[in-house]
Amino acid sequence: MLYVLHGEDDFSLHQALEEIKRSIGDATALATNTTVLDGHQVTVSELGAVCAAMPFLGERRLVIINGLLERFEPKAKPSRRKKADGAARQDEYKLLGEYLLQVPESTVLVLVDGKIKGSNPLLRQLSPRAKVMSFPLLRDIRLRQWIEKRVAEKGGSISPQAVELLARYVGGNLWIMAGEIDKLVLFASGRRIEEDDVRRVVSYAQEASVFAMVDAILEFRAGAAEQLLQQLLQQGAAPAYLLVMLARQVRLIVRLKELGRQRRPQEEIQDKLEVASEFVMRKAREQATRYSLARLKEVYHRLLQADVWIKTGKYEAELALNILIAELCQPRKLAV
Repeated sequence: MLYVLHGEDDFSLHQALEEIKRSIGDATALATNTTVLDGHQVTVSELGAVCAAMPFLGERRLVIINGLLERFEPKAKPSRRKKADGAARQDEYKLLGEYLLQVPESTVLVLVDGKIKGSNPLLRQLSPRAKVMSFPLLRDIRLRQWIEKRVAEKGGSISPQAVELLARYVGGNLWIMAGEIDKLVLFASGRRIEEDDVRRVVSYAQEASVFAMVDAILEFRAGAAEQLLQQLLQQGAAPAYLLVMLARQVRLIVRLKELGRQRRPQEEIQDKLEVASEFVMRKAREQATRYSLARLKEVYHRLLQADVWIKTGKYEAELALNILIAELCQPRKLAV
């Protein structure tokens, strides 16, 4: 049997892979009959040697190949040299594809990949005879349905407003979402999860407040920035932590602005910034378009100065933050 699992939602993909493993048989026997191969390097002869081997004290072998489809992803506008390489790769994928479609009955073969284009030649070759399962990132109604289902599976309940807020804060990274839901169910302790619970428990809620504080600072709204600071402190956030978070957010916006000027694709930008949350990326993009680089850099350097104040003992952390915000929110002192 040949399975192809691909997509950005690696949480659901992982669950599907575990289900395939359970369907094969005893987990102990399967452990001695499982081989994982690197799809970027594997050859037909290596694949043949692994797949042709008889299972040891079991009925089936499981062979998992990571990244094989990615190896043959179409490249944009190839050069002459790359065209020659592409012809060789075409022969290579055909040979691999032909073998993959005739593995012995005793072998269950699973190809595991990330986001793959529909034009991928190996995927097109295998699709008619393989069980192909695609796992795109969940969005909108599908993400909200997944949240409700996960909460119910954990023995909890959640209001529609809390679902909406949780989806907005965390986005489609289900590994993070699952962890946050587990924390919320424990925190609610039998009652329905509400919006306030999400704001108090979910780590991204604090990031949302930090982004709002960055907005207020950059727009010289001293009152709003001070209010947000006090709210975060009352929720238990340490002043030194808030300073680090402010610096991190401003640095993120600056880097995003620079990468945008280089006209990098959005996916490449998100990879370079190592940001998993759609909410964080969306807010950073909004701020990168609204504020000048000069203003962002000025704020960032003043944040570093406040860090020196704290570390040298010039001011206590909370006082340093209050002084910093007061100074940053005076337009006459800082050029936009």
